[in-house]
Amino acid sequence: MPLVIAMDGPSGSGKSSASKGVARVLGLRYLDTGAMYRAMTWWMLENGVPVEDGAAVAARAQDPVIESGTDPAAPTITVDGTDVSGPIRTRAVTNAVSAVSSVPAVRARLVELQREIIGAGGIVVEGRDIGTAVAPDAPVKVFLTASAEVRAARRAKDLAADPGASVTVTQAEQERRDRLDSTRKASPLAKAAGAHEIDSTGLSLDEVIEAVVRLAKEHE
Repeated sequence: MPLVIAMDGPSGSGKSSASKGVARVLGLRYLDTGAMYRAMTWWMLENGVPVEDGAAVAARAQDPVIESGTDPAAPTITVDGTDVSGPIRTRAVTNAVSAVSSVPAVRARLVELQREIIGAGGIVVEGRDIGTAVAPDAPVKVFLTASAEVRAARRAKDLAADPGASVTVTQAEQERRDRLDSTRKASPLAKAAGAHEIDSTGLSLDEVIEAVVRLAKEHE
């Protein structure tokens, strides 16, 4: 059975950097499922769909063509053939993605795409419901977390070009998103049964990668 590593956790926990690093070390593909939900959200905003209206979002969920590259050294995400890797990381998308991703029709559409990609071979998959809903049979499950302050500082650094993205503002927005994602009815953010929890607060990126690689090798 191809190795599937499910990497779940909240925003700012270091999932993306760690997942790409693990994939490179182990020679696996990489999938950022969060980018797919962001891409869907970006498309909804661009097309004037009211993202707080679940019925309106559901009615358009099949429209955008979303494609994810799986090279950990150069992951890509396109919508209708347009590279949206930059636009999907804006605060506007970040603050709307929880509403869009909570719509069952959106989750059904994207989970189907995610499972198709996962089924093609060994891969590290990051998200918020990989171990619980997308790939519950993944042989290696990790729940990566960190303190709220550290997560906010990391996210604010990513948004350095946005003058409104102070650590305080970012932490408030992050806490709101965590609350929404943890309490939604459709596949809420949660630690999967059998997942290994890693607190990255006091760890370097290399240490997190080493810990996950060790878990993968123990599985072998």
